[in-house]
Amino acid sequence: VQLVESGGGLVQPGGSLTLSCAASGFTFSHYAMSWYRQAPGKERELVAAIGSGDGSTKNYADSVKGRFTISRDNAKNTVFLQMRNLKPDDTGVYYCKGFGEWGQGTQVTVSS
Repeated sequence: VQLVESGGGLVQPGGSLTLSCAASGFTFSHYAMSWYRQAPGKERELVAAIGSGDGSTKNYADSVKGRFTISRDNAKNTVFLQMRNLKPDDTGVYYCKGFGEWGQGTQVTVSS
């Protein structure tokens, strides 16, 4: 099983980023997927989750509702996290989770 995140970087407040997580080694469409983040000195927290199959079931942390969108492309075994109107508090390492496994994380820094 492998989960590989990409798309992180440095962005100014109010900016946007889209993270991707490419999955392999399991039947991707059969499993819910989620994004977590960990800020310096803080515990890892759930940001967004999407159900298996067509991904019609989605859940978000209150802090990102209306700004982040999780989606999946089962044909590409990939889950996405679109992030808009980013704030400095969104800074952290973002991790993809699925099939009980974690990716290596991708750094997102929101700073002017």
